[in-house]
Amino acid sequence: MSTTTEILEKLKTLTLVEASELVTQIEETFGVDASATGAVMVQNTATESTTQEEEKTTFDVIVEDVPSDKRVAVLKVLRKLTSLGLSDAKEFTTSLPKALKEAVSKEEAEEAKTQLESAGAKVKIA
Repeated sequence: MSTTTEILEKLKTLTLVEASELVTQIEETFGVDASATGAVMVQNTATESTTQEEEKTTFDVIVEDVPSDKRVAVLKVLRKLTSLGLSDAKEFTTSLPKALKEAVSKEEAEEAKTQLESAGAKVKIA
């Protein structure tokens, strides 16, 4: 195994703190500024995570909380969005957080979230 390959393998095992310390030591030892390179690395990481988020095609609508004074309005929306009867909708709201819709399109998830939040529920999309 060549020296550069060995160094690369060791670099792969560093924690974020250790890598930061290494960069600082390299800058001090060789009198260089690694901030421009770091910015490129951060930018590439941000681009990669955006790409991963864009690849997600199905979403879950999770009802996190329903204030007691908004319960009736939220129950009406729950029943409108699903085929739940009144007693099932009431039961649904007693064990929150809970997924109301699973594996739906982003548009459907956003629409359900908007309607539920308008009625007073706290909702997240996962």
